[in-house]
Amino acid sequence: MAKAPVLTPQADDFPRWYQDLINKAELADNGPVRGTMVIRPYGYGLWERMQQEMDARIKDAGASNAYFPLFIPQSYLTREAEHVEGFAPELAVVTHGGGKELEEPVVVRPTSETIINEYFSKWVQSYRDLPLLINQWANVVRWEMRPRVFLRTSEFLWQEGHTAHATYEDARDYAARIHKDVYADFMVDVLGIDVVLGRKTPKERFAGAINTLTLEGMMGDGKALQMGTSHELGQNFAKAFNTQYLSKDGKQELVWQTSWGVSTRMVGGLIMAHGDDNGLRIPPRLAPVQAVVLAIKGDDAVIAQVREIGDRLRAAGIRVQVDDRTDTPFGRRAVDWELKGVPVRIEVGPRDLENGTAMLVRRILGKHSPGGKEAVRIDALDTLLPKILEDDQALLLQQSRERREARTSDVKTVEEAAEAAVAGGWARIPWAELGAEGEAQLAEQAVTVRCLVAEDGSVPESDDAPGTLAIVARAY
Repeated sequence: MAKAPVLTPQADDFPRWYQDLINKAELADNGPVRGTMVIRPYGYGLWERMQQEMDARIKDAGASNAYFPLFIPQSYLTREAEHVEGFAPELAVVTHGGGKELEEPVVVRPTSETIINEYFSKWVQSYRDLPLLINQWANVVRWEMRPRVFLRTSEFLWQEGHTAHATYEDARDYAARIHKDVYADFMVDVLGIDVVLGRKTPKERFAGAINTLTLEGMMGDGKALQMGTSHELGQNFAKAFNTQYLSKDGKQELVWQTSWGVSTRMVGGLIMAHGDDNGLRIPPRLAPVQAVVLAIKGDDAVIAQVREIGDRLRAAGIRVQVDDRTDTPFGRRAVDWELKGVPVRIEVGPRDLENGTAMLVRRILGKHSPGGKEAVRIDALDTLLPKILEDDQALLLQQSRERREARTSDVKTVEEAAEAAVAGGWARIPWAELGAEGEAQLAEQAVTVRCLVAEDGSVPESDDAPGTLAIVARAY
């Protein structure tokens, strides 16, 4: 009788495969309240690495980290009508505290535009205070009716940036800078996901924004995932909160603003973009553990050797873990590390020790099976591994790009666009041919316009710029 697979094959049931992998790779569990999640240490390690990489890029863009309260007076949200209308179905509202009914209900933070603007209006007095560039790492609550771990949960972790500028042009350019130099750079160069950069249609914009820039990634099943967004808020919140500054000309002017964010949804994107039937495949630049050194047997000399290899690789700048738990069968440990997607395994047993070699196993190499195995000299590992890790990083990005290109069709009609999306791919259609009416027709089949792009793949300057194409897909 054939041995049952560790994971449900993707081709049989992609959602079940996703849930199996989260459980078997020990990434997360469902929380006690519907829609919440418990992020386990290995899953949180992925998020920590994302935080580190993102935080460095955000600071390079000039923003500073701060923190604002979790509880927001309900009256703050009602000041910007479109904003409160957009979030009303998702709000968690606290009406009692300390055993008493509150004088004013407070909202558990769904996003922080309103409370941050309350303080921006105090902190901004003069043009000398601008631009004001703030970021915070926090949790938010948006009551989710159809939860899925990492992708849609009632509470999730994220960063949210909020800025105030003296001019529309400065705010517009900063939102675009975050979109390209922070988010796209991280997602392409670290996550290895070939995201498409575009602008949202008016229907899909963030509530209260005048423009939303998005990054869309194709997952392994051909669906789209919105990986992050950067919003031009115009002066909508400035008007609501009277956020003004004294210009060089001595006039009181309203500021122009942006907000932008990415979340633990990126962990879900990482899983679905790179995972295979054997588990995760973690891009080496992201991986908390880039290489694991395994002792095959509990021989003293073998244990000493794997620990020495670990020390040498750490000295070479590689994030490494030594697995000398020989009371656990080697096969089980190897499968566990394969599930966790560690880019490289280095396996050492008594025979390897005699030969001065180790078995090097590359997780990412190969499209449909675990990576290739080869015996390599132990004394060459610290010089060999950096190149292998970079090669495998490039391979993941290449595979992501090839999948997106192979599964994207150019179409001319709404019917053709819907057909391509339902079949598990993306469609490109001229926005002038589709328009808001066609967008509404697609929505009836659970198909959405993910973003608008220019013919050359750049972000169009406006919704109706000549030659603008709509990217159409089913999405998570």
